[in-house]
Amino acid sequence: MAISKSVNNNKKHHHHHQCYISVPSEIINSLSSNSLQSLLISPKKVSKTGAFSWSRLLKNPKTWFLFLFLSGFLLMLKMWYNFDPFLPNPCEIITITPQKDSSSIIPNAGVSNPPIEVEEMNGFWKQPDGLGYMPCLDFSQEYKKSSVEILKDRSKYLVVVVSGGMNQQRNQIVDAVVIARILGAALVVPILQVNVIWGDESEFSDIFDVEHFKEALSDDVRIISSLPSNHLMSRPVEEKHTPLHVSPQWIRARYLKRMRREGVLLLRGLDSRLSKDLPSDLQKLRCKVAFHALRFAPPIRELGNKLTERMRSKGPYLALHLRMEKDVWVRTGCLPGLSLEYDEIIYKERKNRPELLTSRSNMTYRDRKLAGLCPLNALEVTRLLKALGVPKTGQIFWAGGNPLGGLDALSPLVKEFPHFYNKEDLGLAKELEPFANKASIMAAIDYIVSENSDVFMASHGGNMGHAIQGHRAYLGHKKTITPNKRQMLKYFLKPSLDEKEFNEIILDLHRDSMGQPELRTSKVGRDVTKFPIPECMRNDSSSYSY
Repeated sequence: MAISKSVNNNKKHHHHHQCYISVPSEIINSLSSNSLQSLLISPKKVSKTGAFSWSRLLKNPKTWFLFLFLSGFLLMLKMWYNFDPFLPNPCEIITITPQKDSSSIIPNAGVSNPPIEVEEMNGFWKQPDGLGYMPCLDFSQEYKKSSVEILKDRSKYLVVVVSGGMNQQRNQIVDAVVIARILGAALVVPILQVNVIWGDESEFSDIFDVEHFKEALSDDVRIISSLPSNHLMSRPVEEKHTPLHVSPQWIRARYLKRMRREGVLLLRGLDSRLSKDLPSDLQKLRCKVAFHALRFAPPIRELGNKLTERMRSKGPYLALHLRMEKDVWVRTGCLPGLSLEYDEIIYKERKNRPELLTSRSNMTYRDRKLAGLCPLNALEVTRLLKALGVPKTGQIFWAGGNPLGGLDALSPLVKEFPHFYNKEDLGLAKELEPFANKASIMAAIDYIVSENSDVFMASHGGNMGHAIQGHRAYLGHKKTITPNKRQMLKYFLKPSLDEKEFNEIILDLHRDSMGQPELRTSKVGRDVTKFPIPECMRNDSSSYSY
């Protein structure tokens, strides 16, 4: 049942505001027709000769009925929806239960979770205590007031070109929306640069639901499909070298004057350009873009949800994001631990292309490993999962690109956990064929099945792992394991430890790394789309003064 629905058609009717409140049918049926009329019909004017009488009003049974009705209704809202109309800026309650309706505000939702047996909910599958935190995007009155002028503006347009893999592009799109808001400009639907590594030529509309993107942000930023005709021939102001972690003040000082003069601003390479420490309203906007507006296109959602249902048909499952591709080992300065032959392949590639190395070049491989900078290989992931209590019969969905060494590189995992699948195992050839050679769409399918899982773990950080961690937190702090590589790897190198002692140590190291609520503000520079508390989530004890 909807609590309330406000309709504000500013675009079409500037002076008409309507508000509807839906009431349970049981309450409506319990009222007599006279009582309903007394609630709906405006009272007659008091005659000039008549005097207002408090005693007469208080003695009227209709007055008490109305008082009891309203009190009960407000109490019901408080109990069922944690809604308190007397608090400043009451939270916009957001339903987080996945629904099959494509208009659901939760991106990629559509999978109903079957009831899990009580014994399955214990042990490894037990979910962390979310402490009652729920999504809460209560924008300030100042933000809402400034939206009116921003949405009316027809003089400034922002064009952005985003690059990288799907999840990297996703992060840049979030920042593009926020930058458009900062500048008070309309945003042209972002242009996706052709991925030079995978050769993926997918456009925005191939991956994301464009109309939903526009509608979800219609109160924040004007999104348009293309520049208006009077700007098509103009040469936009182009900025290629925006510094890292810039503030809203820097953006306004740098671009606003030029944008007003030229009308169009073109930005490229937005990765990590915008500061992670923004004013509260802009943090909320980041959450709104990441968790509401960026919904995958219908064909991707449909297939992702089908694969989720196939995994769920046999009970709960763990999703693993494995980072074992050749380019990952090259870029991190790490070794796959397969054989001397594969180590030599990585050494040669790194020597021929030193620009690919993104990790600290002055560190040895062993130093990187012990510092937690390397992805876990299949044997390490297997030992970690066993120590954390994953049952041998547990289902595992693995996401990611083809590992160096092929499927043989995954043999320790397959041997220990035989119910081990990826999208190619779950999907039919005719279902996957339309997306062949489209790495971004394949990554989106992995994202959906991973986000919908009962438990999620990434073998290494990266954009996808961080995005899913934040998304699962926003959906109610679903269990998400963050491997404590820096602390645990030294125990992997101690052959003297027996398995029982090893498992106890590893489990103890991860008791607080299971997806429990964590404040973004506890460390500087944290991304709100990875740690949505406190700006984007609240519980009963939360302060309303962020």
